[in-house]
Amino acid sequence: MSQKPGKKYEAAAKQVEAKPYQLAEAVSLVQKIKFSKFDETVEVHLRLGVDPKHADQMVRGTVVLPNGLGKSKKVLVIASGDKLREAEEAGADFVGGEDMVNKIQSENWIDYDAVISTPDMMRSVGRLGKVLGPRGLMPNPKTGTVTTDIRNAVNEIKAGKVEFRVDKTGVIHAPVGKVSFETGKLLDNANSLIQAVLRAKPAAAKGKYVKSATLCSTMSPGVPLDVTPFNAKTA
Repeated sequence: MSQKPGKKYEAAAKQVEAKPYQLAEAVSLVQKIKFSKFDETVEVHLRLGVDPKHADQMVRGTVVLPNGLGKSKKVLVIASGDKLREAEEAGADFVGGEDMVNKIQSENWIDYDAVISTPDMMRSVGRLGKVLGPRGLMPNPKTGTVTTDIRNAVNEIKAGKVEFRVDKTGVIHAPVGKVSFETGKLLDNANSLIQAVLRAKPAAAKGKYVKSATLCSTMSPGVPLDVTPFNAKTA
């Protein structure tokens, strides 16, 4: 049995018209209709015209948001030798080698937001697929989290690097900041994320690339976006 929306949610929903909004309008509206007491995360949801079952239609990538996410991510680095010191100097929250792999395996430990690995440790890290994979934490060369440049990788994640990946239903969900951000900064972040997804359009994707888009905060109703300008850039 589904729970009936509360009065505050219904009041917020009444302020969202049944029309597509330009991105700038949508950002302002999401900030206006926010009703919870905590600082909600603002998210972009994009339904794409791709079939992720086909490898050549998979959409994934990363983008460093110009104004960060409003909270510092906890970073785990799995490395060896001099790279351990490099990770510590870069500000990684957890640093180790086989000891970290064993801790994750034996304790199902997941108290971190991102995992970076040096290539030489991936043989061991590969054993963590069941723990890290479902949570989107598995290091991957395509997203810059399997690298020898540990310092840069840590700095990017701490600065607000967001990883996006289309799910099995063809939708991308990604955070772009907090409701409390200045409107201009939130708009810059949302635009940066959308542009990165547009640049990641696979050559095999035919027809309309962005079928629908919504901007919302954690508790508030979604605001539909006008996808016409997005598709014009990918035509």
